[in-house]
Amino acid sequence: MPLPDLLLGRPPLTPAAEAAAGLDHGVTIYWRDGCPFCLRLRLAVRKYTDRARWVDIWSDPDGAAYVRSVNDAGNEVVPTVVIDGVPYTNPTPGLVKEALAAR
Repeated sequence: MPLPDLLLGRPPLTPAAEAAAGLDHGVTIYWRDGCPFCLRLRLAVRKYTDRARWVDIWSDPDGAAYVRSVNDAGNEVVPTVVIDGVPYTNPTPGLVKEALAAR
C-alpha cells in the first residue's frame, strides 16, 4: 500500500450517478490515483473527507465523462471540484477546505 494511503486512508467512493444528483449543493471531488494535485488536496482536507462526495474517474466512466464536459477541450483534469453547482479545475486546497469546513 502506498505511503499516502497509509496516512490518509482512501476517500469513500461515490458513484458518479449519485454524485451528479447532488452537484447543485455540497462538495463533489473528482480525482484519480497517482495525481499529485489530488494528493495535495486530500492532505489539505483530510479532516473533512467525509463531508465530500469522492468520484474516482479511473473507476467510474460517468465521472470521467463529467470531468471532460466541464474542462477545456474535453480534458480529464483532476482534481475537478464542484462546490454548490460551480465546477473548479484544480482549485486551491484552501478553497475546498473552507467549503467543507462550512458544512
